[in-house]
Amino acid sequence: MSDSTDSFRSLMDDLPPIWRAIESGRPCRYTTVVVPSLSFDPAELTKIQGISFYEERLLFSLIRLRDPRATVIYLTSQPIHPEIVDYYLDLLRGVSARDARSRLHLLSLNDPSPIPLTRKILDRPRVVARLRAELRDAEHAYLSCFNATPLERDLALALGIPLNGLDPELLPLGSKSGSREIFRQAGIDLPHGYENLRHRRDLVAALAQLAEERPQAARAVVKLNDSFAGAGNALFTFPEGDGRSDPDRIDARLDALEWTTPDETLDNYLAQMTAMGGIVEEFVEANEVRSPSVQLRITPDGEIVLISTHDQILGGATQQTYLGCRFPADSAYRRSIQERGLAVAEVLRERGVTSRFGVDFLVVRDAGEPWRALAIEINLRMGGTTAPYLALQFLTKGRLDPASGRFVSGRGVEKYYWATDNLTSPAYRGLLPEDFMEIMAAHHLYFDGTTETGAIFHMIGALSQFGKVGVTSIGDSREEAEQIYGRVVEALDREGRRTDVDPARIAHPFETAVHYLE
Repeated sequence: MSDSTDSFRSLMDDLPPIWRAIESGRPCRYTTVVVPSLSFDPAELTKIQGISFYEERLLFSLIRLRDPRATVIYLTSQPIHPEIVDYYLDLLRGVSARDARSRLHLLSLNDPSPIPLTRKILDRPRVVARLRAELRDAEHAYLSCFNATPLERDLALALGIPLNGLDPELLPLGSKSGSREIFRQAGIDLPHGYENLRHRRDLVAALAQLAEERPQAARAVVKLNDSFAGAGNALFTFPEGDGRSDPDRIDARLDALEWTTPDETLDNYLAQMTAMGGIVEEFVEANEVRSPSVQLRITPDGEIVLISTHDQILGGATQQTYLGCRFPADSAYRRSIQERGLAVAEVLRERGVTSRFGVDFLVVRDAGEPWRALAIEINLRMGGTTAPYLALQFLTKGRLDPASGRFVSGRGVEKYYWATDNLTSPAYRGLLPEDFMEIMAAHHLYFDGTTETGAIFHMIGALSQFGKVGVTSIGDSREEAEQIYGRVVEALDREGRRTDVDPARIAHPFETAVHYLE
């Protein structure tokens, strides 16, 4: 065991008492250093439109400022527009905005390149030194990240504070290959397939064997081990006829792989597979196919906590790209996937995992048959479902009933939401945060704390360049949540195309204010 590994594990021993103090609900002194880095392969990051703005997804961490003794340090690649910061602070009802701002410190590296933010920080020793100087009470501080890799471990060591997340040495458990191995240990069903593939010959051999063992399978899914949001997935269609398992015919058909992301090439894809590994599994087909997920947490004290279930919405060229989710998952299979998710959590806890994580499933059925659940992958990190659920929990002061999977607000009302990172249209390009806020206010689409319904937004900074924004619409029923989302789309579609804006409607033409880490 290396000295850095020993030092990191010693740091992690400091996390449980901080965790217990925060979870107690009583005011306590602590500092959250938020580094919303998407620490994945840079080639994978370039596949996501507006990737640098995904760092805004963790702005819901500002809810920590409800505690009058808490401090948040938030780092980003690019500056966050002041209007966006004000928007999140305004959600802190009952807390003085001035006081909250005094305990919030923002630091931008002014570097939008598609390199993980944590790497950028480590490459800037003066930034690390500035952070250490700001941590006047490091004994009560911790690092919060989107995902945990050796980069985040190195940053935790450089700052001398524990990482609230996975020990990076356990990362292989959450790869596509590692997930399949964990599912087998947990005793739950998964699609027929093969893992730990590295080379073209491995891929061809696995596809040939799958064709032989699953003659009814028309297609297969190929996945890179460490891709996310479906960006590393591809579809393979087997040759027809008696020679469908012939390796030469399969090898010749690799050029016809259907890519999830545009501009992908076979040479690039195979190079990434050599670097990170991958899997092949049967493309499961049925009359009805859905893609739910279960979110759980293994706390620093080793407790397994069921957080939520969602029905994921997939799209893109191969219907493999994560677009959004509905909460909660359908009651017809909610309990089934919860039980399987908990079985996975038991295995992960035995392996030493401490982290938020999600387990993705396929649930399928043919006419007249019950739903059948197949485990697909484990995401040992935060995901697209994390921020919407945290927002719901915070805004409604509610909780999840683990038995039923239903969420009930503090007022005793059942809650639902529809969430996406990908509300996108060319008509939205050019909208500044000020424009967006005014449009939402004019159409009364903000979250209403009285009714506990309405829309909340993230990735607002991506609108001007990419015409893209994230939305979570909360309602008292599934139908109401989707109606609110529809009203957001309608308002943006109408206002985004307007060229006759009345100057009188513009509340503050050129007001700017920012509070950065000094």
